[in-house]
Amino acid sequence: MMRSPAPTRPAYDGPRGFDHCPFCVAGRERYGDGMDLTQFIDFTNLHGDGVLSTLGPDGEPQAAYISIAAMDDGSLVFDAKADSRKIANIARDGRVAVVIGGRDGASVQCEGRATVPVGEEREKCAAAFIHRFPQFAVSVASGAVVVHIRLVWARVGEYVGERFVVSEVKLSSGPDAPTAI
Repeated sequence: MMRSPAPTRPAYDGPRGFDHCPFCVAGRERYGDGMDLTQFIDFTNLHGDGVLSTLGPDGEPQAAYISIAAMDDGSLVFDAKADSRKIANIARDGRVAVVIGGRDGASVQCEGRATVPVGEEREKCAAAFIHRFPQFAVSVASGAVVVHIRLVWARVGEYVGERFVVSEVKLSSGPDAPTAI
């Protein structure tokens, strides 16, 4: 049986909410040489959502759709209810994976360590999250748990025409910067 050709994505023609990303333009390879830290932060904050994967009590993966923001250093922040599975899982084992984007042909896959910051660090993370999502200010002020993810690995994948291009995300500019493809 012959497969029909894959549908092509329309060119980006201006902001229309989170369904259309200016970084994800059909037919153009945007990240063939990798994504730098500034591009990663912009991509994450433009998309603003993703899927978080944590490890459940028996080591099984558990996924959750979350609102997520990038801080200036490239780390990620999100909020959650204190009694959620993700918070219990992170308290037990902080290893997480996150996928951001995908609707417009480009996505970033990340892995890192999640913690629940306290004190001044919580305030800094909460401020970054609220800056991106002012509508969540009341829930954060009312005790929602703020989670901070320090990334150790990330890659970007994008469809370009009929091919899929995978390249690294340069998470930092230092010589010991964690990157991978």
